[in-house]
Amino acid sequence: MNVAATLRYSSISPQKMRLMGDAIRGKSVDEAIKILIFSPQKSSNIVKKLLDSAIANAEHNHGADIDELRVLTIEVNEAPRFKRFRARAKGRGERIIKRNSHITIRVGDEK
Repeated sequence: MNVAATLRYSSISPQKMRLMGDAIRGKSVDEAIKILIFSPQKSSNIVKKLLDSAIANAEHNHGADIDELRVLTIEVNEAPRFKRFRARAKGRGERIIKRNSHITIRVGDEK
């Protein structure tokens, strides 16, 4: 059984999110939550909320046992970027790119 939770257009760069994704991929749900709680990064709070949502989906929709769940996959893809301009010297403009992410977490039992 695979259960997924998806967050789209998260306002954090995919590179920063992938660091948290790599830290919890393949771990049990209990261990992954402990890692996310004690990580100081902004991305850890976002991933923890999404992991809680995936656990709730598995429990409510499929009647899964929480103790047997593992983080099977976590995908972090790039979302459309926001492009802004900042005024610079001598009438020029400089482009600012604000990167966004799409995150998908799949949890399931070991079977």
